[in-house]
Amino acid sequence: MSGGAGNPTGTLVNALVAHCGESLSGIGGVRRPGIVHRLDKDTSGLMVVGRSLTSVTALVRAIAAREVQREYLAIVHGELATDAFSIEAPIGRDPASRIRMAVVGSGRPARTDIRCLVRTGGLSLVECRLHTGRTHQIRVHLAARGHPLVADTTYGGRPGLGMRRQALHALKLGFHHPSSGDALRFEAAPPEDFAQALQFLRGAATTT
Repeated sequence: MSGGAGNPTGTLVNALVAHCGESLSGIGGVRRPGIVHRLDKDTSGLMVVGRSLTSVTALVRAIAAREVQREYLAIVHGELATDAFSIEAPIGRDPASRIRMAVVGSGRPARTDIRCLVRTGGLSLVECRLHTGRTHQIRVHLAARGHPLVADTTYGGRPGLGMRRQALHALKLGFHHPSSGDALRFEAAPPEDFAQALQFLRGAATTT
């Protein structure tokens, strides 16, 4: 997680500065040195960090051109009726709350592809692919469809499966290296809390 309001320490920014020191100076600003895109607070998984201004610029442009593949796992309330679908709805600041985003007509275009992997016991495990990178995009899009993420209290989610944070994990990341052009693909296994929730869901699905 990168530094943000209310999170001055214990963030990815702090670790990057400690590890790389002056080599990241001036790249992305003091609060986001080398960081190409952000993860929401309490979302686990992969992020991209560039160690030169050239790399950061190229990667930011690749994301804007939708050339970076970003796939997430999420656990949501409700059993999705459709195996695969896309949500294309503009996202902007929620007029009723400064800490929330919402689907609003004046927002920026946003698209999320959804694929349901497991549905059982009033919950669904879904794979989400981002075509855009709006703040809280997956959380907002799914909540707007009546499927808030488990434990995502900001958007109407309820606690469950032992999760104490929104049930969202950045699973896969694919892009071309900004210098060599080589195709790169990374995958991060879910941390313990998410892994235990997955095990319960998949076990429940096989017994129903």
